[in-house]
Amino acid sequence: MSSAIGSVKQAFTSVTGHTAKAADLQKDTVDPAKSSAKGLTTDHGVLVSDTDNWLKASDGARPGPSLLEDQIAREKIMRFDHERIPERVVHARGAGAHGYFKVYDDRASKYTYAPVLTDPSRITPTFVRFSTVQGSRGSADTVRDVRGFATKFYTQEGNWDIVGNNIPVFFIQDAIKFPDFVHAVKPEPHNEVPQGQSAHNNFWDFVGLQPESAHMVMWAMSDRAVPRSYRMMQGFGVNTFTLVNAKSERFFVKFHWIPELGVHSLMWDEALKVCGQDPDFHRKDLEEAITTGAYPKWFFGIQVIPEAKENDFDFDILDATKIWPEELVPVEIIGEMVLNRTVDEYFPETEQVAFCTSHVVPGIGFSDDPLLQGRNFSYFDTQLSRLGVNWQQLPINRPVCPVLNHNRDGAMQHRITKDLNYWPNRRSIAPPVPPSEGGFAEYPQKIQAIKQRVRSAKFQEHYKQAQLFYNSLTDFEKAHVVSALSFELSHCDDPVVYETYTKLLNNIDFDLAKQVAINVGGVVPDKPVRENPGHSSSRLSQLAFVPKEPTIKSRRIAILLADGFDLGEVEALRAALKAGMATTWIIGPRRGPVYPAGEEVGSGKGYSSDHHYEGQRSTMFDAILIPSGAKHAQALADSGRTIHWVREAFGHCKPIGAIGEAVAFLREAVQLPGVKLATDLNSNNVTTSYGVVTAGKYDAGSAIADTLTIKQDEKGFISSFAYEVSKHRNWERELDGLVSKVAF
Repeated sequence: MSSAIGSVKQAFTSVTGHTAKAADLQKDTVDPAKSSAKGLTTDHGVLVSDTDNWLKASDGARPGPSLLEDQIAREKIMRFDHERIPERVVHARGAGAHGYFKVYDDRASKYTYAPVLTDPSRITPTFVRFSTVQGSRGSADTVRDVRGFATKFYTQEGNWDIVGNNIPVFFIQDAIKFPDFVHAVKPEPHNEVPQGQSAHNNFWDFVGLQPESAHMVMWAMSDRAVPRSYRMMQGFGVNTFTLVNAKSERFFVKFHWIPELGVHSLMWDEALKVCGQDPDFHRKDLEEAITTGAYPKWFFGIQVIPEAKENDFDFDILDATKIWPEELVPVEIIGEMVLNRTVDEYFPETEQVAFCTSHVVPGIGFSDDPLLQGRNFSYFDTQLSRLGVNWQQLPINRPVCPVLNHNRDGAMQHRITKDLNYWPNRRSIAPPVPPSEGGFAEYPQKIQAIKQRVRSAKFQEHYKQAQLFYNSLTDFEKAHVVSALSFELSHCDDPVVYETYTKLLNNIDFDLAKQVAINVGGVVPDKPVRENPGHSSSRLSQLAFVPKEPTIKSRRIAILLADGFDLGEVEALRAALKAGMATTWIIGPRRGPVYPAGEEVGSGKGYSSDHHYEGQRSTMFDAILIPSGAKHAQALADSGRTIHWVREAFGHCKPIGAIGEAVAFLREAVQLPGVKLATDLNSNNVTTSYGVVTAGKYDAGSAIADTLTIKQDEKGFISSFAYEVSKHRNWERELDGLVSKVAF
């Protein structure tokens, strides 16, 4: 009888998990809901009265510097910094490249005496690491996320790091909230789900209860969070730094990177598919551009506010959840950066590179931005956990200028330093350097304040700039924000979460809140909580950054072929596109020879294809081109996969080009709704409709006359096609409802 009872008990415990080990683990299991503690405490048991504000020297009207004596904030940040070993807590997945930076002239000398920003004769080496934020090292590249854009300048005065993002604002105002934000956005602790996305209860619970995040959420739900390429996104320093000139005058500054190729994004359906089809899409894209000579390039700009005008705005210029609208503070372009060398080995370069916001050089300094103040502590502390105390001796982190100090020993010490290791010493070895000779000098900022945990009045307003950003978007960009919010909140299964956030959206825009609430089952408002006054800025939409000259540089063009295509036509088209620095890729029924018209399949020389229909998808390319050839066009029409290739590209608003019999393939097999196609196969006249470029023929005469000028041209097929490619996507196709009529 006892053995039977034992068997039943064993079966019960194996099903429910109530084993001896479970009981053992229970000793170390804390249920916060059942804790006897009054509330939040430090690790040493002291009750915490404020976990949202770092202790500052503040008069209550201005932030003031954060104080190092705040043991509560330092413990919170320190514990967070050391949560992961050795992978980065955030920005774990990244890609890097080497390059150089130069300024055009000395125009910035009125603001700073830093030679890296004022000496046009200098070429400063740089290393840039791009990254996602939420996911692990093994997550995908094209998830919806903020992208890190961190730059290390190896200057003659020491290393200078701009540790930025592709979005100019952040989710929080005070660095003490960083552990809370990251814990909320990371995979939920009970099941480590989801990976690489914010579409879950905890993130939306946090931002719904933290309205200072509203502005950043609008950016994160925009197309900015699904970039087409690292090379096609802006970079921002996010925080407010300072510049000091030779007259000891101080200026507040924000740093900007503006891509030469414009700012472009993937469509959401496309991004989702690429996550599975090629998780390394952005990494490969960066390497491909550099190895083919299409070097990524950014223009470097600064926004500058004199110290005397710090309080002239209706927002606090030290608030990291706010931009400085360019209508109020223009961006001055002073230089450029080019990335021209890939890494030789990923781990010692891209993985071991370490950035610190506290790494500045003489002429550049810090403001009282509460987020920056905490980042200065946190980033340095984090490197100790990941790489050890001597992390700055690693080759990728090592300055190019001489390094001499009295720091010694520690794990993985590489330097052997002779003689004395202290100051002062009898031989005057390694003495301090006065500012007059290049030593770093802090600006003598006057402070009159009370030691307190406080946020000033301007830090209490959270919705005006969220409205400004949303109002500044084009109609299709606004539609993408609605779709993104609807997608994310539909993944939240706690009604409290999605109902709370749909209510919050009504502080930004009534129609936005109403549509999202209808989509996700939230609280549908009947009137706005606050009016949206309609204010906008001309430099917030991605369309504001179209290159001055249309370009197809580094664009990937897929040429769909089947046996029986027109070889001369294909070679002429490829040559023309290559002249514009685009890359062309042959996609055929097999990887290997595809046979042109006039060659017998299997016995001719053939034309080599790069991939077969099933080996790649349209998502890997910027545009599709289909040449003429009767047999070839019929073979494409008989293939469901090639039809899907074109329909999917159409659904993603990509340019499509077709010539001769390929036009009939589009008309009869693909059946693109609402698109006008060329009708006369004996004419080289070009028809362009919703980004679909067609012509009846493209013979030798057409090719000779069709020089690549990248413009709409009635007679120039390749010029018209290249022009559509240079526009990135045809958004009218989506706005006019054609995309929704195609299954892809």
